[in-house]
Amino acid sequence: MEVESNKKSSEFNFLEAAMVKRTDLFKDCTNIVVGKGNCVADILFVGEAPGRNEDLQGLPFVGAAGKNLDALLEKVGLSLDDIYVANILKCRPPENRDPLPGEIKAHTPWLLKQIREMKPRVVCSLGNYATKFFLSLGNVDLMKKQPGITQVHGKIQEIEIDGLKIKLIPLFHPAAIIYNRNKLTPLWEADLEIVKAEISGVENSL
Repeated sequence: MEVESNKKSSEFNFLEAAMVKRTDLFKDCTNIVVGKGNCVADILFVGEAPGRNEDLQGLPFVGAAGKNLDALLEKVGLSLDDIYVANILKCRPPENRDPLPGEIKAHTPWLLKQIREMKPRVVCSLGNYATKFFLSLGNVDLMKKQPGITQVHGKIQEIEIDGLKIKLIPLFHPAAIIYNRNKLTPLWEADLEIVKAEISGVENSL
């Protein structure tokens, strides 16, 4: 397993990182949160932005939502050895507010760079923002026109983003389960079985 995180440092010296470093979010964050997991996995999980714990530790999904994600993955026999986890935004919005359109635009090139390098066969978008981002093919101005997660969760959609064809499987955000566990946990588990079946099909076709 490869783990990539990291700090608010000079180690990110490429154009996409420079765009992030010019934002107010970067000025106020503790760490740049890049991602964690297997960098060469076939499946990529993408959330919207780091929270407080993620900002402090420099890794995505390490708080309560992260514990939910780990537990749900374990139930279907998956772990960080099988996936990579990232966010659209690499820096935490103040008070965990929703990302602004300009912030998403500034951070999008870095996520697209990750996608180009990883070449995932399946992307699981976590929650409304990430799902609408991918359904709009990365066009922030079209995100509001996209359906919400309750309408499309667990439904496989073939999309092409930044020249790469991938299968998108939207999932509820693990944080949502904290507030609606009885209703959403069975849906999450069922949707993850769809993800697992899709990955198994990909592996069997190779």
